[in-house]
Amino acid sequence: METRQIALTPRAGHDREVRHEAGAPTRSRWLTPGEVIDAHRHDDHQIVYAARGVVLVTTDGGSWVAPANRALWIPAGTVHTHQARGDLELHFLGLPAAVNPLGLDEPTALSVNPLLRELLLASTRSPGDGSAERRRLRAVLLDQLRASPQQPLHLPAPTVARLRAVCDLLYADPADNRTLAQLGSQTGASARTLSRLFRSDLGMTFPQWRTQLRLQHALLLLAEHTPVTTVAHRCGWSSASAFIDVFGRVFGHTPGAHTV
Repeated sequence: METRQIALTPRAGHDREVRHEAGAPTRSRWLTPGEVIDAHRHDDHQIVYAARGVVLVTTDGGSWVAPANRALWIPAGTVHTHQARGDLELHFLGLPAAVNPLGLDEPTALSVNPLLRELLLASTRSPGDGSAERRRLRAVLLDQLRASPQQPLHLPAPTVARLRAVCDLLYADPADNRTLAQLGSQTGASARTLSRLFRSDLGMTFPQWRTQLRLQHALLLLAEHTPVTTVAHRCGWSSASAFIDVFGRVFGHTPGAHTV
C-alpha cells in the first residue's frame, strides 16, 4: 500500500513570483486532486470555501486545511496559495478591503453552518448584478459571518532555524513519535530550548503543534478517501479509536464523514 507523505510546509511566497490581483474574484471553480493555485495576493479580502473536497491554504505564516464545514478568511494583501485535496469544489467570495465584518487582519478558519453554506453557494455560483435582492443576500451573509465561531485550524510556521529543523522532520513524517529530546539530539538543540521556542515562536506547546500537524495531515488523507485506520497509522495515533476521539473533539464529527 502506498505510504507517501503530504507536505504541509508553508511556501506561499518562497522562491516564486507572487501574482497581484487587484480584486478578489467572487466565483466558483473546480480543481482536480493536487491542483495548485500559485502564490498571489489581492487588494480585497476573500472568503474561501470548499463545498466538496478539502482545500489547503498556505502563507509564509503557516497553513490552514478546511473541509466542507469550515471556511477560510484571507485578509487583503495576504500572499497565499491554494491546493486541492480530492476533487475540490471551491467557492471564492471577494469583499472590499473596507468591508471587514470579522475585524480580522490575519487568516482565520470559520465554522460554516447550513445557512452560511447555502449563502456562500448562492453568492458565488452566479455573478452579482447589483440588484436589491443581491444586496439583501450579501447583508445576510455578512451577518452570518459575524456570528461564525472561529476555529483553531491554523498550523503556524516556525521562523527560528533551530525550531524549523525539528518541524521539518515532522512535516516529512507526521507519524514520527520521537520525543522532543530525541528530535533535538538530531538537530543539535536541547529539549528545554526547543520547548521554549515552540511557545515563543509558535504560540503553542510541542504536543499541541504536533497534534495540529497530524490533524491537518489526516484531513488531506481523508480527502483522498484513505481508510480511517490507515489515516490513524500514518498520522501517528496508536489506534483508530484514539484518532477518532481526537478528531471528533476538534471537528465535531467523525473522520468517516470525509471518506464517503
